[in-house]
Amino acid sequence: MLEKITGFITAKLFKINDSRRKIALGVGLGVFSGLLPGAGPIAALFLAFIFKANRAAALLGSMLTNTWISIVTFVLAIKVGSAILNLNWFEVNEKAQSITREFNLVKLFKLSFFDVVLPVLAGYIFIGLVLGLASYLITLLIIRRKPNGSKTIHS
Repeated sequence: MLEKITGFITAKLFKINDSRRKIALGVGLGVFSGLLPGAGPIAALFLAFIFKANRAAALLGSMLTNTWISIVTFVLAIKVGSAILNLNWFEVNEKAQSITREFNLVKLFKLSFFDVVLPVLAGYIFIGLVLGLASYLITLLIIRRKPNGSKTIHS
């Protein structure tokens, strides 16, 4: 299954007619924006436009990480964001879990922005930057050569 997914993504990347740096930047920006909760494909296209990256690659990168990886990395985002802001991650995690267990708007607004939202956002941004940079580098390596072994015509 993983081989089919990898093959599909690689085939799509090779069909994009752009420089490999613009394609890789698009994928990196897409992965970054796809990881951020609530951002997704629209943000990927916007960032690709701003940074003059390939929009199709940005959309593909965003679709790879949109929503599903944000859920998986939620606790990691709390830990990383708490470390960045020098907060106790257990306390931040408990407050975040209490919101999700018994969700209501009154409880959400009673918590300070700095109690939960800022650490989680800081964690997601940091993780997104790391995964976006890794995606950029991996994409450059993948599209360095065409599947048949010949070099791509784009630099």
